[in-house]
Amino acid sequence: MIRVAVLLTLGLVTACGPISPERAYQICSERARNAAGPTGSVGIGVGSGGRVATEIDLTITSDFLRGRDPELVYDECFRQRTGAGPTRPLRL
Repeated sequence: MIRVAVLLTLGLVTACGPISPERAYQICSERARNAAGPTGSVGIGVGSGGRVATEIDLTITSDFLRGRDPELVYDECFRQRTGAGPTRPLRL
């Protein structure tokens, strides 16, 4: 639920016009990482009553499913958000 709110917020921010190159780098690098392959995390914990809690978070994007090149995803994303080409190279 929180992830959906964050994504919606990012969508509203980017719809208002160009953003700083630094912010575009952050957003577009994440999108390129997600295009490179599934990402996620696994968590396991034990509560005070001995109860085991687990959490799995897996992200698979349409860019990955379509086999899009992460470099191309990064470049297009950056140009969309800033109106110019990337100011620094993608580092996955």
